[in-house]
Amino acid sequence: MADSNPQAGDTGPPKGIPALKAHVIANKVDVALWGIRLLTVLFTIGYVIPIFNNPASAFFKALLANAATSALRLHQRIPAREIALSREFLNRFFLEDSAHYLFYSLIFMNVAPNLLILTPIFLFALLHAASYSLTILDTLGQNSMWVARLLISLVEFQSRNILRVAALAEIVLFPLVVLMALIGFCGLMTPFVYYYFVTWRYASRRNPYTRNTFRELRVLAERTAERPALPAALRAALLAAVRLVCRMAPPVETVQQ
Repeated sequence: MADSNPQAGDTGPPKGIPALKAHVIANKVDVALWGIRLLTVLFTIGYVIPIFNNPASAFFKALLANAATSALRLHQRIPAREIALSREFLNRFFLEDSAHYLFYSLIFMNVAPNLLILTPIFLFALLHAASYSLTILDTLGQNSMWVARLLISLVEFQSRNILRVAALAEIVLFPLVVLMALIGFCGLMTPFVYYYFVTWRYASRRNPYTRNTFRELRVLAERTAERPALPAALRAALLAAVRLVCRMAPPVETVQQ
C-alpha cells in the first residue's frame, strides 16, 4: 500500500533552476526565439526612450532581431533537408508568415527610422515572448514571479487587439512608405517591394487579421462615403481609393488556400 501512494510532497515534475536548465537544453531553439523576441521588445523601447542607446542604432537592431527570429522560425517550419530549387518550394516558402517578416526586416534596413515600422514586429515579439515567458515561469514553479504572471495575463487577454493593431500598422505603413519614397527617406523601389509584403500578409493562411482589417476599413470607408454631409469630391476620392485597393488585392482563390 505504501508503494502505491504518492509521497506527500510529490506534486509533479521537478521545478526550479535545475528544471529550467533541463528545459533550455531540451528546447534550445524555442528558448533562443524567446530571448531574441525579448531583445526586439527592448530595442524598440530603446528607440522610443533612447536612454542607453542611440535611437537609430536601436531601430536597426530591432529589425535585425526580427530577422533572426523569422529565420529561426523558418528553420522550424521548413527544415534544411526540404529546401529545393523549385516553384513548389518557393510557393511554400512565401506562404510562411516568418518569410514575410524576414523580408520585412530586409525592406527597411536602408530607410529612415520610423516608429510605425517597428510597431508590427514589436507587437508580435511582445505577444509571443509573453506566451513563452509563462512556460519559463511554470518551469521555475507555479508561485514564481506573480507580478510577471499578471503582466503576461494582461498581454494575452489583449492578444486579439494586439494582432489587429499590428495588421492596421502593416496597412497604414504602405501609404507612409510611398510618401517616404517621394521625399527621399527611402528608395523608390521600396513601395513596390512593400506592396508584395502586404499582399503576402493579405493572403496569409495562419493570420487572417490583415485581411479582416482591410475588410473593416473598406466597410468604414463606404459608410463614410454614404454620409450626406460629405463633399462630393471627397466622396468620389474615397470610393476611388476603395476601388483601387480592391483591384490591388490578391485573387480570392489565393486567400482561400
